[in-house]
Amino acid sequence: METLIDDVGSFPLPRYTNRKSFIRAYAIAREVVISGKDVRKDAFLLNNFYRVVIDSFRKKRDTGLDVVNYPQHYDMNKQFTDVIHKAMGEGTYIVREKDAIIPEVYVINKEAKRLYEDTGSRVSLRVCITGPMELYLKEIGITPYRDILLMFAETARRFAINSILNSKYIRTEVVALDEPSFGFRDVIADIDMLLDVLEKAFDFKGVIKHIHLHSPSKVPDLLDVKNLDALSIEYAASPKNIESTSKNMLDKADKQIRVGVSRTDVDSITAELYEKGIAKPTAQQLVETEETIRKRFISAKKKYGETMTFAGPDCGLVSWPTQAAAQLLLKRTVNAAKSAKTSLS
Repeated sequence: METLIDDVGSFPLPRYTNRKSFIRAYAIAREVVISGKDVRKDAFLLNNFYRVVIDSFRKKRDTGLDVVNYPQHYDMNKQFTDVIHKAMGEGTYIVREKDAIIPEVYVINKEAKRLYEDTGSRVSLRVCITGPMELYLKEIGITPYRDILLMFAETARRFAINSILNSKYIRTEVVALDEPSFGFRDVIADIDMLLDVLEKAFDFKGVIKHIHLHSPSKVPDLLDVKNLDALSIEYAASPKNIESTSKNMLDKADKQIRVGVSRTDVDSITAELYEKGIAKPTAQQLVETEETIRKRFISAKKKYGETMTFAGPDCGLVSWPTQAAAQLLLKRTVNAAKSAKTSLS
């Protein structure tokens, strides 16, 4: 399989809105969508949520990404825990099916025909969902309660199922569970419980299923998750990450890998530039050169071969100073990967 280029999710807000307005609009829009009404009929929601999502998605897609994640402007935990808190009022951690919607996916689906007409090609969508272990850590802690963990897994599964689209204009290609704390701060669950929870969360069909990690320390624990297709690891800012994950390990487990080939740790990049005397870096200076990204892609591809089915930025871009800077990073990543693939063919 050809290595496809995608992004992890988060993206800066456009300048015509602010975080306070977007957060307020997001909460209202979610309830409007759940109730079956049209978000576009409210001017505040249209300008501070609907338009924001579709404009940001277009900016991402225009960079040439093969698979585009919805623009995750809202907090990755609150996006789901807000809805879980509603379920908790009913004595459960399982969100009702009709409430398990991602408003950004709703917007992109509504605009799918126009997005298709922009390029003449079907939208290839990636959907990120905060994973059950991460949500459990935020809401409960590290002590494992099997029944509650499985409730969080069922909730994640319901969000995934409701985000799988397949029409002439749009197709959900990837659903990724984000587990950034895994390997750093873990729920103290044994391997059997971990497998049960993740296999429950991934109990859906019709898409490629990823798990996105910030630490590869417990990758061996994930190789036995039966219905998981690919591990997603950061490499650009943490080169040693791929040392602990071999192609042989992946092949034996029949797993693929997504490798982060461009740095997104903007605070560290800014600090490094400051030490070089650049106090106010431009977007051109913040983003790595195409040649740097290209070399990294080639190195990872030589290590993993056909097993590396996806690549892209390390992580999300919400902390980047502007959409233009984030868009430049995506463009350079796409250009570098295309150049690398040509030289390797």
